[in-house]
Amino acid sequence: MKQNYISILITSKDLDKRVDVFITQKLKDLSRNRLQQLITNGNLKINDKLITQPSVKLKKLGKLTLEIPEPKKYSLIPQNLELDIVFEDEHLIVLNKKAGTVVHPGSGNNENTLVNGLLSHCKNLSGIGGVLRPGVVHRIDKMTSGLLVFAKDDITHNSLSEQFKRKSIKREYDLFTWNFLKNERGTIETNIERSKLNRQKMAIAQPNSGKIAITQFWLINSFDINEKIKISYVKCKLFTGRTHQIRLHMSYIGNPLLGDRKYSRNNYHLQLTDNLGFFITENFIKTERHALHASKLGFYHPLKKKNLEFDSKFPEDLLKLSNNLSNYSKISKIMNKN
Repeated sequence: MKQNYISILITSKDLDKRVDVFITQKLKDLSRNRLQQLITNGNLKINDKLITQPSVKLKKLGKLTLEIPEPKKYSLIPQNLELDIVFEDEHLIVLNKKAGTVVHPGSGNNENTLVNGLLSHCKNLSGIGGVLRPGVVHRIDKMTSGLLVFAKDDITHNSLSEQFKRKSIKREYDLFTWNFLKNERGTIETNIERSKLNRQKMAIAQPNSGKIAITQFWLINSFDINEKIKISYVKCKLFTGRTHQIRLHMSYIGNPLLGDRKYSRNNYHLQLTDNLGFFITENFIKTERHALHASKLGFYHPLKKKNLEFDSKFPEDLLKLSNNLSNYSKISKIMNKN
């Protein structure tokens, strides 16, 4: 595999700086996360001495050499798949993902993902995501629908990744939950980690464990279905992007998403015997389609030097759900049900 080598002189002004901070100040197109990965993989030498810790401080004058491997060639099959393209230029592409579509290949699943379709559509994607995730800047769950941005080159990918890290990316979601919300709006802030009981789930962690997750929510409408069943239409804004964050956080406050069987043990739909109950059972419960849609995405285009913002309307299933709910009484004021 072809290797690229970058040499940087260390002067007296650079001493006592962390090596990862020093290099990212010199190489604007290389993200700190990517650099730290290169260092821990053994791609950095200082005065011919191998360095594998990004936190090492510069103590001597001299020269450092960073080895940057060429991205591996894709081992994926380009497929001519139908893509809902919202925006595209030579640097990035914004797609509207259907529920049920996987973002990128993984173990045992190498076909029919958005990445397979993108490799056929635009040929070039950034190599930072690795062999199985070219161009992938962020992800949403298989059964979540809505907006995603993919990078076509490494400069764009690095910039978008840094924007996610700085929490400057605008991400809003529409969702339908069981039960009335106890508060019309609020912010959920917890730590999240992989569940020790079920590795396919995430769990609320202790303050000194896991990673911080912050979700802001506000109520749009609540629907009084019957004496026992209430449904709320909610919007959320993400300040972090943890796995299953909205699904876990809404369940945590007592409002699991419709269709999300992973984070809800209650069979609310069994208490619905009318057409609405049948619709929810067939379109959300049986398919495990959680009622979650990434409806807004905003970011700064690093090459065009301007802010971009995109909106996505409800897909057909959520639109039909919304229309069905409009037949029931709306509750304009939150009722605190315990």
